Amino acid sequence: MDEPISAPVRGSEEGGAALRLSVIVPARNEEQNLPACLASLLAQADEFFPLDHDWELIVVDDDSKDRTRAIAMEAATQHAGVRVIEAPPLELRATQRAFTGKTNACWAAAQQARGQWLLFTDADTVHELGDLVRALHEAEKHEVALLSYSPQQIVQGFWQRALMPLVFSELASVYPLDQVNDPDKRIAAANGQFLMVEREAYFAVGGHRVVGRSVLEDVDLAYSIKRSKRGLRFRYAPDALSTRMYRGLSDMVEGWTKNLALLFPHALALAAWRLLDLALLLLPLLIFALPYLVLWQKIAILLLWARTLLRYSRRVARSNFSFLNCSLSVFALPLFIALLVRSWMKHKLFHHVTWKGRDYRTGR
Repeated sequence: MDEPISAPVRGSEEGGAALRLSVIVPARNEEQNLPACLASLLAQADEFFPLDHDWELIVVDDDSKDRTRAIAMEAATQHAGVRVIEAPPLELRATQRAFTGKTNACWAAAQQARGQWLLFTDADTVHELGDLVRALHEAEKHEVALLSYSPQQIVQGFWQRALMPLVFSELASVYPLDQVNDPDKRIAAANGQFLMVEREAYFAVGGHRVVGRSVLEDVDLAYSIKRSKRGLRFRYAPDALSTRMYRGLSDMVEGWTKNLALLFPHALALAAWRLLDLALLLLPLLIFALPYLVLWQKIAILLLWARTLLRYSRRVARSNFSFLNCSLSVFALPLFIALLVRSWMKHKLFHHVTWKGRDYRTGR
């Protein structure tokens, strides 16, 4: 195992003083999302939490081909305390790759950050006013080294509305928050859309360098923190921020293909269980397809269907999506099953996934 990495000395750059917080935004081809993200972050600055005095904002341009860098530079020229850095060149060959694009960008920024706390947040997030200060207070109150929020998910279009409740309800089952936050339980989880970690703890466990090859770096970093016997807190936080993860169906398919087999270690078994759900939910069709069924058989079929529907509804309700979206989720069961199988095949058979125009070899 790698030796703990010494944290760069805070305030060493240009003689600056140490800050409470460094907000790090890795961004690759995010011209559609970045303006709203930066506006919501810059709105956090006030007389009680001044930018460049209490906190800083670092945008990492990850070899973007659009206006991402120009948008970030405009913010940097208008606000002291905002910096734009370039992610180092990325080696993607499997034998030499030490990083994915995101871990490479995060690690580069962390080494230049001056904050006592490091907040990694995605460019597709929009932050509620005051969420940075509240997060710092929450982490200190609960005496944790890592605080992560699951944002409110903004979904548009039929397939996003139908599929996302399925995924997040399964996440709630596999990563129950009471166990994630229990220091005596081995299970850990975090969401890279809002992942705030205490500086000393981050570098002590190796930061994003240690999880550099992972395409599920947020969860792996949470495990690193928890294994080091440091506190972890993870919760659903619609009061803090929101995000629209995907712009369309193709992005959503690519994103969940990358993640599902890693989030759910028994992806094929889960696919089989959801296939059974689908079959049971279609049971009432048998009553019409088999007209020779007697009354007691029809009643038995309807009772089994009602039981399945009740269990399904209770499970999907844990996703924190609206009643309408949860109701639509039944129509996305075939897609969810297909994505679980596709993700398993990509990771376990082909050892290859694609994300944001880059191809990654996977060994998990």
